[in-house]
Amino acid sequence: MLKKFFKKIVVAILKTEAKLILARFRPKIIAVSGTVGKTSAKEAIALVLGSEFDIRKSEKSYNSEIGVPLAIIGAQTGWGSFKQWLLVILKGLKVFLLAGDYPKILILEMGVDRPKDMEKMVSWVKPYAAVITAVGTVPVHVQYFSGPEELINEKRKLVECLDDNNWAILNIDDKEVSAFRKNTKAKIITYGFSESADLTASNYKMDGDGIVFKVSYKGNIVPVRLDKFFGRHNVYTVLAAISAGLACGVNLVKSVEAVSGMKPPRGRMNLLEGVNGSLIFDDSYNSSPIAVEAAVEVLSEYPAKRRIAVLGDMKELGAFSRSEHERIGEMLRAKDVWLLFTIGPEAKFIAEGARRSGFDAFKIFEFSDSAEAGEAVKKIIQEGDLIMVKGSQSARMERVVESIMAHPEDKETLLVRQEEEWKNR
Repeated sequence: MLKKFFKKIVVAILKTEAKLILARFRPKIIAVSGTVGKTSAKEAIALVLGSEFDIRKSEKSYNSEIGVPLAIIGAQTGWGSFKQWLLVILKGLKVFLLAGDYPKILILEMGVDRPKDMEKMVSWVKPYAAVITAVGTVPVHVQYFSGPEELINEKRKLVECLDDNNWAILNIDDKEVSAFRKNTKAKIITYGFSESADLTASNYKMDGDGIVFKVSYKGNIVPVRLDKFFGRHNVYTVLAAISAGLACGVNLVKSVEAVSGMKPPRGRMNLLEGVNGSLIFDDSYNSSPIAVEAAVEVLSEYPAKRRIAVLGDMKELGAFSRSEHERIGEMLRAKDVWLLFTIGPEAKFIAEGARRSGFDAFKIFEFSDSAEAGEAVKKIIQEGDLIMVKGSQSARMERVVESIMAHPEDKETLLVRQEEEWKNR
């Protein structure tokens, strides 16, 4: 009870400070939202806009009622420390009262966990441009809504708040996001592989080092190569960033040059060396149905002796949890997955779906704990194996990666959730 009360007070203070800072400095705000790809898009947008402007981006995934004010202030979470939160509050006051300058552009993630989340945020944060990455058929966090439609309606409020001087940047290949075009007064840039998009990707290929493709805008075509990035979903990240650049006056060539310097964020399909001459796709940051589909697609396309999927719970799917986990399991056999490890009470339905689809039951292993699963995976790894590890944050899938990585001494720089606060959970 006391924790909740304390959190409410802190949120109210930080929100007030953030409002005052925005009123004083009036930065342009690029808001990024969607079910998947927000953080990657934010990072890429920061590279593009940072090539021309003084910018600030949200740290990590600060996209909530407390994360957005933190990003505006330029502070990090105080976790459970009263002293640290007091220092954050004092920093907010200092920025408002004493700062001589402030970034010209803020790139903010804006997430939706509960009903009215977006409505509350856009009541005081007024974006210059809104970037919507993807929503999918069954969005994550749907458990807190009456169904996918109510959640999508909440996300739509980000583009509904825009006026004709603003920009809505929309993924045209996502049916739900594409439909947002009729719900905004803003100028629109659409992006995707569809030929009807304003900014189009084509000629996509993946090799052992990364991906290549071409982007086209108003007759101009520029090739793109991303080393150490794997999968078509990364193309959408680049397209979102280039679109944000176009909305802010950065030309196509300069935008492509900027995104070519991207480095994969930790825990997002990072290719790491594994034990016994294996490779690991570390996608342990978080999970959702649309993200797992993308990860499995990459696993199936990358050359390997054996493909091993280690999948944890996909949280916050509510009434859709069982069916979505089963659906993921059903697709694995067709994607040439050799062995399946599941972790958690909801992930057991991935195993059920896999068995029902004809996946060899003797090649399916179920665990309740990620550390225990990691040791089991380690015992069966052979040279040439490719292991993909993915699950929601609470599944702590980074512990699996730590068990099977060739250089666990580098975990602090390579893996997610290495802060002491996470390790103590």
